[in-house]
Amino acid sequence: MKAEYGRSLIEMLGVLTIGLIMTAAAYKTFAMLRTNQIRNFALSEMEQIARDTKTLLETGGDYTGVSIDYLIKSGAMTKSSAPIGGEDWSITAGIDGQTFAFNLTNISNSDCSYFATKRISWAESVVVNKIPNAGAESCVSGQRNYISIIVR
Repeated sequence: MKAEYGRSLIEMLGVLTIGLIMTAAAYKTFAMLRTNQIRNFALSEMEQIARDTKTLLETGGDYTGVSIDYLIKSGAMTKSSAPIGGEDWSITAGIDGQTFAFNLTNISNSDCSYFATKRISWAESVVVNKIPNAGAESCVSGQRNYISIIVR
């Protein structure tokens, strides 16, 4: 019997399949890590804006008149782009002037679920799609969610 050298087609397909599975798993892990990094960066940025806003406006006794334009002009913010989600976002004072809110629009269902369930230590509450203290079940599919992070 003659000795054979090389690999059969089946063996090569097996090696390629294993390689594809490993690549897909690595890509999914990378995507998950990137998404978490973006969310954590957005929370960190909002926390810094909240601290700067408190420092800037607490001497006046309330947050009446707070807005993105006001915070940029006063130096508490450097850019007007949203930390996450769509570009149509706002910072508004509460009715009583004792709170202010980060209002994020066009938030994906997964980002909405993250913010609805995340314990944000520097925030008083999180409003999901205009429902106070709502959980992830208040998030809707697609990029149509509205999140307000209330700060006192």
